[in-house]
Amino acid sequence: MKFRDYYEVMGVARDASQEVIKRAYRRLARKYHPDVSKETDAEAKFKQLQEAYEVLKDPEKRAAYNQLGENWRAGQDFRPPPDWGKGFEFSRGRGGQARRGPRDEGAAEFSDFFSELFGARSPFGRASTSGRRDFAAAGQDHMARVEIDLEDAYRGGSRMIELRTPELSPEGELRMKPRTLRVSIPAGVNEGQQIRLAGQGSAGIGGGPSGDLYLEISIRPHPLYKLEGRDVMLELPVAPWEAALGEHVSVPTLGGPVDMKLPVGARAGQKLRLRGRGLPGPTPGDQYVSLKIVLPPDSPSAREFFERMKQDLPFDPRAGLGGAGST
Repeated sequence: MKFRDYYEVMGVARDASQEVIKRAYRRLARKYHPDVSKETDAEAKFKQLQEAYEVLKDPEKRAAYNQLGENWRAGQDFRPPPDWGKGFEFSRGRGGQARRGPRDEGAAEFSDFFSELFGARSPFGRASTSGRRDFAAAGQDHMARVEIDLEDAYRGGSRMIELRTPELSPEGELRMKPRTLRVSIPAGVNEGQQIRLAGQGSAGIGGGPSGDLYLEISIRPHPLYKLEGRDVMLELPVAPWEAALGEHVSVPTLGGPVDMKLPVGARAGQKLRLRGRGLPGPTPGDQYVSLKIVLPPDSPSAREFFERMKQDLPFDPRAGLGGAGST
């Protein structure tokens, strides 16, 4: 997928006001409209212009696009960064195609670049589920993606979050308005789940009810655990003798350390399950422990110990590999 420089397409500066962007669109639309233009590739340029204007005319989409930074160049290979859209508050239902008139019905869909950033599967392209868009007096629902720690998802509780909402100044310039909210996180909330904050969206018109704010949860990568659904994965280092003798070992879990007995002769990579030690919920997840056998640090005594093992144990780890055994 290639990066698209919408400011370059419209020939405006990144800090251009909304009025400047509107005037640039009108001028270029007259120049490249396929019905009247004699320019080379007028239809393709007109479609690029429509896509650029769809983003830059909308303060929310423009703020999200600006988040990508100034170092990208048109035509570069591009993938959205992992934190794309986090901490930004946007109205719901703003993704998808621009509205087209009857003369533009044959226009192709917007580019893959646009769809990745603002399409139905992006943080800013989901349709409203509240039904309030049918009522002019009701406020619009908002949506934001927020990042929490895995421990917060496990335990739940109250925490403060900071959001930024794009808005236009009286001069038509784009600016970000910060706000802080206290949010109650339910224990067991998972990746992609939404938390609804009633009345925290746009204010209603003429005394109508305010919209809601939907927070989509994103869980930060953890240094120890990997989350798969509601299950938690952990790689556990064990000593060779712990694995060989089937000893008891202490295993960290999100709920605190637990004692686990290894099977006698446990193997590297073997998976053991701790039932119910994943994320809580109607059906709690489990924790899966993958064993990693770790040698002690090199030392004269360690070498002497392994030399005795070599002499005393008639063991060939490569037996049965067609002549690849020890010599």
